[in-house]
Amino acid sequence: MTPLDQHAAVGPAHLLIIDDVEASRYIVATWLRRAGHEVIEGRTGAEALALLAQRPFDLVVLDVNLPDMTGFDVCERIKSDTRTSALPVIHVSATAVAPEDRARGLTRGADAYLTEPVDPGVLVATVNAALRYSRARAATERLAARLARLTRATLTLNTAITFDELVCSAATGAARIMESAASAVIVPPDGQRLIGSVEGPADKVDLGPADEARWKDLVDATIGRGVGAVLTALPPRPGQLTDDDWVAAVARPARGRPAVCVAVPAAAAESDTDRDLLLQWGQATALVTESLRAYAEEHSIALTLQNSLLPSRIPSYPALAMAARYVPAAANAEIGGDFYEVTELDGRLLVAIGDVCGHSIKAATIMGEVRHALRAYALESHHLVDILDLLDAMLRRFHPDDGFTTLCLLSVDLTTGTVSVANAGHLPPLLADAAGTRYLEVAGPMLGLGLPRPAEVRIELPLETTVVLVTDGLIERPGVALDDSIAELRDAISPEPDLERFCDGLLARFGQNSTDDIAILALRRREGTEG
Repeated sequence: MTPLDQHAAVGPAHLLIIDDVEASRYIVATWLRRAGHEVIEGRTGAEALALLAQRPFDLVVLDVNLPDMTGFDVCERIKSDTRTSALPVIHVSATAVAPEDRARGLTRGADAYLTEPVDPGVLVATVNAALRYSRARAATERLAARLARLTRATLTLNTAITFDELVCSAATGAARIMESAASAVIVPPDGQRLIGSVEGPADKVDLGPADEARWKDLVDATIGRGVGAVLTALPPRPGQLTDDDWVAAVARPARGRPAVCVAVPAAAAESDTDRDLLLQWGQATALVTESLRAYAEEHSIALTLQNSLLPSRIPSYPALAMAARYVPAAANAEIGGDFYEVTELDGRLLVAIGDVCGHSIKAATIMGEVRHALRAYALESHHLVDILDLLDAMLRRFHPDDGFTTLCLLSVDLTTGTVSVANAGHLPPLLADAAGTRYLEVAGPMLGLGLPRPAEVRIELPLETTVVLVTDGLIERPGVALDDSIAELRDAISPEPDLERFCDGLLARFGQNSTDDIAILALRRREGTEG
């Protein structure tokens, strides 16, 4: 093995040789080509700078004495340009051989300084040493940059609140971390795999159901491999992504759970370090998937419990049209204390809407107690204020610290159309008829405070008059005064023959992305009310 062959293990590189003496340039270029490198030649400093601006190089061998500028000046300009500052430069000179010349060259940025005549083995060894250092430095900087992007992407990944958002975040995160195309596959609780594909770090994600046949073997191959593996995969979208070979990180948050796949082109994850990084991203995606799955399951259980505490149906009467809506908070897996009640009592209809303060199982439990106690007390008394006093006493006795509740009660006489109203700190009823919309002036302290309350208000409810009861989740918004929201709701009420469409319209206008539960109860006296 020749001295040149001994140093070829560093791998081929793209080199630029700058020397105005053709013979010297030819000899150096020949030695380096024999060592396996690709060499481009030039003779002036200006030519060197122009070539560096046109294409990337891995190293420059630069003569000190050039016809248009010194090699020292060329090196300094290379090192001052952010695009080429990390590029290794090796000075070679047959004339500037004094110690002060070598010190000057190294001080102004050169990575090595050789004097002619130079041994071929020493030249190749010096070039390879500079390449090893440069590549190690580049790999370290590349890894540091990818780790920084991994940290930022993980923060974004953890903000996903739906599985569609999660698979998109997983795909775009992989693309940004690895600076390549990427795909991600997750399995929501419904079992329908979702795939997100992106063709580059800045591109928009293409979201859709996963091709079962294409991913099945890849996912199934991880069974028995523990919590993670990196395998070779086929392109997820042939025709769109042109790379022939892909690698996929496949991770499971726990045994028995569906695997999560994150795939990138093999060229973007060639080293073991790159594949370990990809696996870290796959495992992070798996953990967030499991967290979101647990959230979805908890949310489903919470909604089931909440719905079990609400009336299973709204009674139907020829004399009175009614519609109700309950919508849980969009961004909260916990359940709240919003409720409504409609109960018939000896020719009267008891209508209630209320809200127990807080969002928790405890709030929902108190809500259930209030609703059942309300029905029991209503059987004993026709007076709404008495019912409120009994509820207030019950809450102060059994829930003195967390039983604070707002409640609005209506007692509707189905024969005469007379309505009695009592309010305990709740939004007052809205009355809407041909003359316009107005809030009924009825107030009182919330339940749980033990304060005296005013007498109930009695009104006549003309035919075709609509009564609207809501909880504050419909109208409360951060940064908006409650009085302004109350006025906006009043102004938004318009005649609508169908109360179901009426309630849907209120939700469409006010209920989008609410951070609180929403309850709506609307009723309208119709023809035939009077006996």
